[in-house]
Amino acid sequence: MIRKATAVWKGTGRDGTGQLSSESGVLAATPYSFKTRFENEKGTNPEELIAAAHAGCFTMALAFGLQLAGFTPDELTTEAAVSLEPEGKGFKISKSALTLRAKVPNLDDAGFAKIAGEAEKNCPVSKVLNAAITLDAKLT
Repeated sequence: MIRKATAVWKGTGRDGTGQLSSESGVLAATPYSFKTRFENEKGTNPEELIAAAHAGCFTMALAFGLQLAGFTPDELTTEAAVSLEPEGKGFKISKSALTLRAKVPNLDDAGFAKIAGEAEKNCPVSKVLNAAITLDAKLT
């Protein structure tokens, strides 16, 4: 399986602008720029997209893990907070902090923690990130 996305950039790093598109069409000439990345201008940025990918991947991996263990969640809600920090003359993604709140009938805290931890380690996006990953998982 191969998934594709395209970035088009015009101009300099600080004053230029770009557009991101994905083959599925979910992103279609979605704007990104210095201001959408480092300020609060409307548009997206690579770190936001990585956060969405990590939250989605982990949550789906957890749903599969719960299913294999015989549990059906009522709801799984995950936030991924990706940290971008200066490194030398550039930047690096140093951390992805996952915060999970879950409603899973008939599952105790210990069993939940074990399944959630396995999902975090086995999610393909977790595996590709060269960053510290934390998980705060709680049943609600």
